[in-house]
Amino acid sequence: MLSPEYFHVLESSRPDNMECYYVGFFNDNDLIGGALFQYLNFQNHASFQKNEIWCSIRNFFARKFSKDVMILGNNMLTGQNGFYFDASKIMLEDTISLLDRAVRKMQTEIRKTSLIIYKDYQTNFINYFQGKDHQSYFRFSVQPNMMLKLKDSWNVFEDYVNDFSKKYRTRARSARKKFEGIERYEMNFDDIKKYQHEMNILYQNVAENAPFNTFFLAENHFQSMKENIDQHFKIFGYFSDEKLIGFYTLILNNEDIDTYFLGYDKEIQKEKQLYLNMLLDMVEFAVNNKFKRIIFGRTALEIKSTIGAEPVEIFGLIQHNNMLLNPFMGKIFSSLNPKVEWIQRKPFK
Repeated sequence: MLSPEYFHVLESSRPDNMECYYVGFFNDNDLIGGALFQYLNFQNHASFQKNEIWCSIRNFFARKFSKDVMILGNNMLTGQNGFYFDASKIMLEDTISLLDRAVRKMQTEIRKTSLIIYKDYQTNFINYFQGKDHQSYFRFSVQPNMMLKLKDSWNVFEDYVNDFSKKYRTRARSARKKFEGIERYEMNFDDIKKYQHEMNILYQNVAENAPFNTFFLAENHFQSMKENIDQHFKIFGYFSDEKLIGFYTLILNNEDIDTYFLGYDKEIQKEKQLYLNMLLDMVEFAVNNKFKRIIFGRTALEIKSTIGAEPVEIFGLIQHNNMLLNPFMGKIFSSLNPKVEWIQRKPFK
């Protein structure tokens, strides 16, 4: 996710309200690391999507509070995807001060923003952000990152399903039966070009139903992903009477699979349990291809827990450049950030 190929995707198909910058760190002309910065502009973007008066009010105050944001990290992915350093050339604890210097440099030389965010760090990084340089930042944690570690004993998909308790095994098999008559296959580059418009409509169906969004994908984004990272990017389409009714995307990242964006017809989703079947298909693909872990991201937490994914806490840092507002960052963030209530399910025996 810090490769030239992926950066080309960001340049060729980034969201309309996003700008990307790439920072290199050098020691005597020797490249020792790099970082991704994203600027997000919210002046013409509605973050709260539900068509209700309360959401309109929240959008109004969100724009007043934050005209734009600078993120150290990747707002299009869940997880720690914002920087990389060569461990043979620099100690981890020394990298944080370099990142801080880069943040200040970006704010001074590129553009000062309302908000600065350090995005998605694992909990073992907390100690690196305890010093005086980060006292003005509010540490926040929103929804956890849902992950499924695959067991070595899962040689085929049935091994995975058989590890469920009776309740969840019955549920999975019932969902599979409802899926009869739906054709599904991996889409190649020509398929993606052919169905690009339909895919965007299905993606918007899901994105616009989310309570909070900081961007919307460009219509050519999936085509650009396939064109640039090719075999590391997979799209699986679902068809009924030769009509595309849903799709999901995966990024193959060494021994991990990162689930990416998806879309579906909302009416068929209810009837055929389309989303649950997609999740089960993702696991089946991972089992068949001997991956170690699936990173499901931080949406739809409860249903992901029903197929075995477990929450992993991640945190970020946020600071407002208005020093009068910044001391109240915790209260403001809590009021604007939608709280998600969910129950973690335990499907395995």
